[in-house]
Amino acid sequence: MASSTTNVQWQKRIERELEGNILRFWMKHAIDEKQGGFYGEVSRDLTVTPEAPKSLVLNARILWTFASAYRLKPDPGYLTMAERAYRYLNERFTDNEHGGLFWMVDAAGQPLSMKKQIYGQAFAIYAYSEFYRAADEAEALARAIELFHLLEQHSYDSVYKGYVEALSRDWAQTDDFSLSGKDLNEKKSMNTHLHVMEAYTSLYRVWKSEELRVKLKELIQITIEHIIDDESAHFLLFFDEQWKSKSHHISYGHDIEGSWLLVEAAEALGDKALLAEAKEIALRMAEAVYQEGVDADGGLFNEADSGGLIDSDKDWWPQAEAVVGFYNAYQLSGDLKYREAAVRSWMFIEQYIVDREHGEWHWSVLRDGTPSGNLQKISAWKCPYHNARACFEMLVRLRSGAAHTDHTDFHYNGGR
Repeated sequence: MASSTTNVQWQKRIERELEGNILRFWMKHAIDEKQGGFYGEVSRDLTVTPEAPKSLVLNARILWTFASAYRLKPDPGYLTMAERAYRYLNERFTDNEHGGLFWMVDAAGQPLSMKKQIYGQAFAIYAYSEFYRAADEAEALARAIELFHLLEQHSYDSVYKGYVEALSRDWAQTDDFSLSGKDLNEKKSMNTHLHVMEAYTSLYRVWKSEELRVKLKELIQITIEHIIDDESAHFLLFFDEQWKSKSHHISYGHDIEGSWLLVEAAEALGDKALLAEAKEIALRMAEAVYQEGVDADGGLFNEADSGGLIDSDKDWWPQAEAVVGFYNAYQLSGDLKYREAAVRSWMFIEQYIVDREHGEWHWSVLRDGTPSGNLQKISAWKCPYHNARACFEMLVRLRSGAAHTDHTDFHYNGGR
């Protein structure tokens, strides 16, 4: 696919990948008919680990993905998948005693990790609000609003602003903040704030609460003032409660993802001055990734630090975010180099990331393009969210066919 490809040609390739590979894979291989919900782990060669735990992140992202798919194309199979995920979250993950959702359940759906990880609560808000939009399910909106209030009551830092990473089951303070084995055990992180902002953006589209508006605006301002490094235009990743940075790593995937999510949030908010600032910063972020993070083959490296690359593998999700993030930069600026970068990202995905043998996408590839040693195809973190969302976003953006257009005019998530 040459960079001169038309929007219509590109659309057709994306539609084929979305419907014929990504969504079909999850509908065929993810459902746990014996124990309910969805499998917690399936390997690259489709070997199921039937007793693998089931994560809140995976199940919330399945709900979001298939609710979004149903809004884009009202296929009854998509709605069935979304309803299955919705029921499983409500029946197995919901903490009926203290509110919120458990972080992890076992294969049979019994609570396994009962802490309240705010990242996970945010994805539940995101999924519930999207399911409300797709199915007009009032209960889903009520659940999203309840979670919003719980986060504001228990996780919000009224002194330094922002949100504490995690709390115990009963929302008491804890010293177990870490999201995963890769993350620092710090009170605040870029990743959690990015996805709380994303969740609040989604909720604000369907619930125009003044309290939520104030909180969404504050989250955008926190992102600009504390999380984005003004000098480098990269995200800072981990912080203490007073926003002192605790890491100098660069995550190119989060940078390019955050560049378009920041604009999305500011557009939903409708504050013209803040939107103008967000657009300017988004272009700086995209340019930094364009200059530093893209390999000669169009793929996006994973991570770097002040000394250079520290992880030259190319995970599936940064590639998906690069397509949207660079195309968003093209739409904001009209600069064709960003469209070219988005096209090359998609070409890299088609050539190296898509698993032509077993379906869906490889977790990652090495710098030479061969699949890495990570064998998971479905897991707590290997979900249909990044790649399906990239397809949703690009289909609507390509249909608009124009740069220099207000993002809200064509954004997939705009309107209900």
